Amino acid sequence: MTSHRLPNIADFEAVANQTFAKLPASFRDMTKDVLIRVEEFPTAEVLQCLHIESPYGLLGLYHGVDLTRQSVLDVSPLPEMIFLYRRPILAYWEAHDEALEDIISHVLVHEIGHHFGLSDDDMERIESEAPG
Repeated sequence: MTSHRLPNIADFEAVANQTFAKLPASFRDMTKDVLIRVEEFPTAEVLQCLHIESPYGLLGLYHGVDLTRQSVLDVSPLPEMIFLYRRPILAYWEAHDEALEDIISHVLVHEIGHHFGLSDDDMERIESEAPG
């Protein structure tokens, strides 16, 4: 970001979309039905379900049935979604020496990995093998 102000929702969505566009095409192609939404914070209900006390304790969330558990007979009432939580991500960004785009990329890879049923170890391995 070239500005010294914190990105608003529209700025953040633009960074998220640009970051998503830089992920490998094969990875993006597999996510064609997944929606990416930017929210200020996770809801109280989400925090309670995940047993997370602070709204800053969650940067992103995959919502839906991962592909390893889906059936062709399943009818999904809601679209598969990845939520990026702007304020917690910005707080993390301000406290760490990482580019905002890198943080968003990490959260997207992690949440997309959940969509495809990858373990945290698998996602860490994929990220470590990715070019810097």
